[in-house]
Amino acid sequence: MTDQVVLVTENDEAIGLMPKLEAHEKGVLHRAFSVFIFNSKNEMLLQRRAFGKYHSEGLWSNTCCSHPLPGEDVHHGAVRRLREEMGIETDLEFMYTFQYRADLENGLTENELDHVFIGTTDATPVIDPAEASDYKYLTIPEIQTDIAQNPQAYTEWFKICIPVIARRIAP
Repeated sequence: MTDQVVLVTENDEAIGLMPKLEAHEKGVLHRAFSVFIFNSKNEMLLQRRAFGKYHSEGLWSNTCCSHPLPGEDVHHGAVRRLREEMGIETDLEFMYTFQYRADLENGLTENELDHVFIGTTDATPVIDPAEASDYKYLTIPEIQTDIAQNPQAYTEWFKICIPVIARRIAP
């Protein structure tokens, strides 16, 4: 069965479903989520997207990002995908929602209403190789420095999120 995404209005009202790839080909606004996990040393867990993904392959990004299933609560989807992609179970706190549009490779466009969640754990990731090829922990200043020096190594949505996350979790 083709993966479906939930199409939404700018107010996050569901208006239909569309195959995930088609939504990215047409640049249609759809619901998504991004998860940011920190350890007890206040380092963020980053994942390197698996090679072979249909977009942004091999780029570094936040701990987990995906789309809720049709009819699935966004928070539940974030918890589910964190477990599936990174093998981590922890409490997630909703932080904020933002909308962004970014042109990607292969003629694809991200047009997402993204729900951002944050969590803390020292659990060791067990990554799904179909989703992530590697992981690492960095502090926010280390991430910001690396993005400034190597912006091409990071996903578009992560580069949008990191300044907001940095402001919201500043000590």
